[in-house]
Amino acid sequence: MNSVALYSEKTGEIKKFLEAFYSKNFNLDNNLYWENKYQNPIDMIDLISVFIDNKEKFKINLWLSLDENIYICVTEKNLDKLIKYLYERYPY
Repeated sequence: MNSVALYSEKTGEIKKFLEAFYSKNFNLDNNLYWENKYQNPIDMIDLISVFIDNKEKFKINLWLSLDENIYICVTEKNLDKLIKYLYERYPY
């Protein structure tokens, strides 16, 4: 299953980011980790793009998983290539 995972060493950062992104309150069981699974990997692109656009505001790392047990850290340097790859691999 395809997923996006957010990690932080600072309590509350993931919650603040998610509440800003989704415009709703979030109750997290773990304040330093959050993961969301996606049936369609193209649906991840909005979250990933907003994450990169606001990277300076939040002390968070984002990891993308398209294949089991393989994780890619999303950065400004690899964002464009990752998005292009998502559209090429999942053209639906």
